[in-house]
Amino acid sequence: QVQLVESGGGLVQAGGSLRLSCAASGRSIRSSALGWFRQAPGKEREFVAAMTWSGVVNIYYADSVKGRFTISKDNAKNTAYLQMNSLKPEDTAVYYCAAGPRSTLTTTQARTPGEYDYWGQGTQVTVSS
Repeated sequence: QVQLVESGGGLVQAGGSLRLSCAASGRSIRSSALGWFRQAPGKEREFVAAMTWSGVVNIYYADSVKGRFTISKDNAKNTAYLQMNSLKPEDTAVYYCAAGPRSTLTTTQARTPGEYDYWGQGTQVTVSS
C-alpha cells in the first residue's frame, strides 16, 4: 500500500523558514499528482500547493502562499518537498502531503482534497509572532 510520511514541521518565528518533506513508499511519485494541504483548528482543510504532469509540469499555489512557498520533488528519492519562507503566524496548521494515482489532474482537481487518494498523517507547523 502507498504510504506517505511528512517531516520537517516545528516551531519557528515569523519570518523564518521551514522545509517540509514527504517521503513516499509503495509507489513512484513520478507518476503521481502531488499536493500539499493544511488544516488549522476550526478550519477546513485548505489547498496550499500542487504539482501535476500533463506533458509539462504544472504547479499551483494558493494565493495566500504565492511568492513564499515552493513545491518540488526528487523522483530519485521518491520525496516531495514544500519550502516555506517568510512564514507568518497565519501559516500555523497541520500540513499534509497527498498523492493521487493520476498525474494529470486539472487545475480545479489539483486544488481539491477529494482528488487525492493517499495522505500522510501530517506535520505540525507553528509560527510565532
